[in-house]
Amino acid sequence: MTRILVTGGAGYIGATAVELLLAQGHQISVLDDCSTGHAESLPSSVSFVEGSLLDRSAISLALQGCSSVIHFAGKSLVGESVIKPELYWSVNLIGSRNLLDEMRKAGVAKLVFSSSAATYGEPESVPIPESAPTRPTNAYGATKLAIDAMITDESRAHGLSAASLRYFNVAGAVKSQRGWLAERHDPETHLIPNVLNSTPENPVNIFGVDWPTADGTCIRDYVHVVDLIDAHIAALAAIEDGRIKRGTHEIINVGSGDGYSVKEVLQAAGLALGRNIPHVNSPRRSGDPAILIADIAKAKSLLNWRPTRDINQMVLDAANAFLNLTLSQESNK
Repeated sequence: MTRILVTGGAGYIGATAVELLLAQGHQISVLDDCSTGHAESLPSSVSFVEGSLLDRSAISLALQGCSSVIHFAGKSLVGESVIKPELYWSVNLIGSRNLLDEMRKAGVAKLVFSSSAATYGEPESVPIPESAPTRPTNAYGATKLAIDAMITDESRAHGLSAASLRYFNVAGAVKSQRGWLAERHDPETHLIPNVLNSTPENPVNIFGVDWPTADGTCIRDYVHVVDLIDAHIAALAAIEDGRIKRGTHEIINVGSGDGYSVKEVLQAAGLALGRNIPHVNSPRRSGDPAILIADIAKAKSLLNWRPTRDINQMVLDAANAFLNLTLSQESNK
């Protein structure tokens, strides 16, 4: 039985990873500063270190007994990264440098990094392959790209076996014994939670209905959080069995493969909630591309991974988590 360190394991995506890894029989350690994560998301069987990637002693403690790392920890709000780039360069880049240094000291040489398709910026063509030019348009994407470069150098110089998974939008939820593990961001910037929270008094904005797409709304790449974690686990398996060789770093896109329009998200939400979704058609936002989709051919061939849950399942699971939370809040009044 292996012990895996999950950094950021108290967050939405990290807690889902912990849940699925435990179900597969792995022992889990978690490092999280709980600045955005929630410690109550973690089961008692997890070895939990509450600490920051900027604290090398916390990293060293969390790494004890571990043979590999899945790295989710870091700041992840695009808008915030534009306002506070120094925060993102500090936490994301310096924190990841600390992690790599402590991994080397501890003799841990297997890493799966949760990167981002924000590294590509505004693409020249879609779907976006891993070979596409990387031109991030914000500090969040820039730090993810810098970490990817750092991992490549670490692999070449010190024999690290690593994979970086790049993806756009994560959605859905998973039910655990402690309740639903779902998005709980403040502020909430993601479309699906905002669609589910939409009311006649506060309708969700649809930015442009005249895009060159089939229904006139933007198309974006979504992946169910469970499918995403399955991809991380598949990447770790590829490191373990040698498909990703020692001293190499593979960049791998993960996503839906074809994307979903804003109207398709609205329709899925209406179906899940049994009512129309209040929305307002607004002008296009400057800088928004019409279509953003990742090419996932490499994930299919190298990891034998493909998504199995469509937008209807993503929204249904998110809606069930949302309704459960709403009922819980009402019963506590």
